[in-house]
Amino acid sequence: MAKAPVLTPRADDFPRWYQDLVSKAELADNGPVRGTMVIRPYGYGLWERMQAEMDARIKATGTQNAYFPLLIPQSYLTREADHVEGFAPELAVVTHGGGKQLEEPAVVRPTSEMIINASFSKWVQSYRDLPLLINQWANVVRWELRPRLFLRTTEFLWQEGHTAHATEEDARAFASHIHRQVYEDFMTEVLAMDVVPGRKTVKERFAGAINTLTLEGMMGDGKALQMATSHELGQNFSKAFNTSYLSKDGTQELVWQTSWGSTTRMIGALVMMHGDDNGLRVPPRLAQTQVVVLAIKGDEPVLAKVRELGDRLRAAGLRVHVDDRTDTPFGRRAVDWELKGVPVRVEIGPRDLENGTAMVARRIPGGKEAVAVDDLVRLLPAVLEEDQALLLAQSRERRESRTVEVSTFDEAVEAAVAGGWARIPWAALGEEGEARLAEHAVTVRCLVAEDGSVPGTDDAPGNVAVVARAY
Repeated sequence: MAKAPVLTPRADDFPRWYQDLVSKAELADNGPVRGTMVIRPYGYGLWERMQAEMDARIKATGTQNAYFPLLIPQSYLTREADHVEGFAPELAVVTHGGGKQLEEPAVVRPTSEMIINASFSKWVQSYRDLPLLINQWANVVRWELRPRLFLRTTEFLWQEGHTAHATEEDARAFASHIHRQVYEDFMTEVLAMDVVPGRKTVKERFAGAINTLTLEGMMGDGKALQMATSHELGQNFSKAFNTSYLSKDGTQELVWQTSWGSTTRMIGALVMMHGDDNGLRVPPRLAQTQVVVLAIKGDEPVLAKVRELGDRLRAAGLRVHVDDRTDTPFGRRAVDWELKGVPVRVEIGPRDLENGTAMVARRIPGGKEAVAVDDLVRLLPAVLEEDQALLLAQSRERRESRTVEVSTFDEAVEAAVAGGWARIPWAALGEEGEARLAEHAVTVRCLVAEDGSVPGTDDAPGNVAVVARAY
């Protein structure tokens, strides 16, 4: 009788495969309140690596980290009409505290434009105070009707950047810099994810923004996932909070602003873009454990060699875990590390010890081969870089092979419903066509220029709409 697979095959049921993998790779569990999640240590370790890589890129722009309150006076949200309308269905509101009804209800932050502007209006007095570049790592709450771990949860973790500038040009340039040099660079170079940078349509842009820049990734089933966004806020929020400065000319001017964010949704993207029927495949530059060294049996010479090799690989700059839990069957441990997507397993048993070799299993391309133990310190860094590049190439090949050029509304819908993306001239689709896409559970993910760059305006000649079903 055939052995049942550890995970539901992706081809049989992609959503079930996703849920199986998140659970069995010990990434997260459902929390006790519907829509919340418990991020388990292995999943949180991935987030910590993402944080470290992102934080370094954010700080390189001159942005500083700060922290702002979780609770926001409800009256703050009413100051910017589009903003409150956009978030109203998702708000969690606190009406009682300390056993008493609050004089003014407080909203659990769905985003922090309002509370941060209240501080910006105090901190900005002169042009010398600009640009003001602030980021916070925090949690937010948006009441979710159809939750799915990492992808859509009532509470999630993120970073949100907020900046104030003297001119519209400065704000636009900074939003673009975050979009390409921070977010796209991180996703391409660390997550090994091929993403499409583009401009959101008016319908899809962030509530209260005058422009939203996005990065869209194609998942393993052909659906799109919005990975991160960077917004030009214009002066909408500075008008609401009178965030102004004294210019060099001695006139009082309102600031121009940006906000931008990325979330734990990226862990869900990691699963769906790189995972296979055997589990996760974690890009080596991201992996908290790049190499796991396993003792096949509990012989003392084997254990000593495994621990010595672990020390040598760490000294070479690799992130290494030594698995010497020989009271747990080797096969079970090997499957567990495969599920977790550790890029390289180095397996050593008594016979390997005699031969001076180790079995090296590469998770990303697959396959095993015997390698001289003395060669591992030299070979493994190059192997990890090869596997990093392979993941990115596979991600790009999937998107390119499943994206079609179309000229009509019907062709665009057909491509999206079939599990791919379509590129259609925006002039042939337009806002009317975009509204009709909703009848087929399809959306315009972003607008791009003919050459693939990010267009400067919503209606620039030659704009192309990227159309897909999405998470």
